[in-house]
Amino acid sequence: MIITPAALTALMTGFRADFEAGKALAESQYLQIATEVPSTSKSTTYGWLGKFPAFREWVGDRVINDMAASSYVIENKPFESTVGVDRDDIEDDNIGVYKPLMQEMGRASTVFPDELVFPLLDAGVSTTCYDGQNFFDTDHPVYPNADGTGAAVSVSNYNDNGGAPGALWFLLDTTRAIKPFIYQNRRSMQFMQMNKADDEQVFTSKTFRFGVDCRANAGYGFWQMAYASGQELTADNIWAAIGAMRAFKADGGKPLGIKPNLLVVRGTQQQAAEEALKANLTGGGSNTLSGKLKIVVADWL
Repeated sequence: MIITPAALTALMTGFRADFEAGKALAESQYLQIATEVPSTSKSTTYGWLGKFPAFREWVGDRVINDMAASSYVIENKPFESTVGVDRDDIEDDNIGVYKPLMQEMGRASTVFPDELVFPLLDAGVSTTCYDGQNFFDTDHPVYPNADGTGAAVSVSNYNDNGGAPGALWFLLDTTRAIKPFIYQNRRSMQFMQMNKADDEQVFTSKTFRFGVDCRANAGYGFWQMAYASGQELTADNIWAAIGAMRAFKADGGKPLGIKPNLLVVRGTQQQAAEEALKANLTGGGSNTLSGKLKIVVADWL
């Protein structure tokens, strides 16, 4: 093949089509547990995380929720994936070997948000959220007054199995506009190329470059909408976690009405999760937990 601008344009068109086809090879999971938030700057501050919007009787002037109640910041990071195509392969019309690479790059771009979001669950026992405590912790402060004053009471959204936690499993409430986790999107995936014959990289190493990049990051939302347990994954322990979440209150003592609907587990826990939620118990009788939760087997835990 003679390398001409038209040939390089056709090559780019073909590789882009392979990339787009690869995107359909995977199904992302992150939107099941995270709210995608657009970002327009280097970082975004989530001051509103300290407040659950709620109604009150209108007596006197309106009470404005303080949007600066916390200073939780998620800073965007750049990410990229690049494939180099040897000029000799183009000349020899041997570009078919790159088709699966371009498709795999497309598949990887689809699940990339999952790779950012799902590891936050395990990391939540050692990573702080908006209130300064670890996202999964035994002593989140909840105050007796709605304005965040008074002597705080410690509230737990983490059962560490008496200090000896096993593989964690998670209950989440994703029924609201804000989910427990945040995927912050500064710039979506863009497929790009350096495919000019006189490009410096082509001159020095006879390599044309094709790649995709984005700017994004992930972080924590309301801890009240998530619960981590290191206990054995059984129906009784799931019910205990549900009871703990249902008891969560906002500052001022108003119930939050948390309704856990997702059970997030890793692949090695799938059988135990299915057993805990199956319709009929071993030995007969119905399972009161059946139909209460959707199981999400997270590929990136």
